[in-house]
Amino acid sequence: VLLARAAESGAPVGVAVMRLQPSVWSPALEAYLAELYVKPSRRGQGYGRELITEAIRVARARGADYAFLVTSEDDRLAQRLYQAAGFRRTEGEGGPLMLAYEREL
Repeated sequence: VLLARAAESGAPVGVAVMRLQPSVWSPALEAYLAELYVKPSRRGQGYGRELITEAIRVARARGADYAFLVTSEDDRLAQRLYQAAGFRRTEGEGGPLMLAYEREL
């Protein structure tokens, strides 16, 4: 879990949650960016980019060689941020859409 803080006050303005897990495809770990949130009033100020950069740095330092994430098809702002950070789209736009499932235990 990583926090982004406002330079002027130190107040939290964003959070990233990256999970490391064994990879099916590689002997190294893979990193899943499970959450990325920046307060709406702070968006467009570089906090999201800062959180992604730091999450990737930490994941590499802990042995991950691959990172992935999912976002909604209509969240164009997030898609631009992820692409600018070096992520590439792997499905959608003519490919299969991801479906979410859940259940209580």
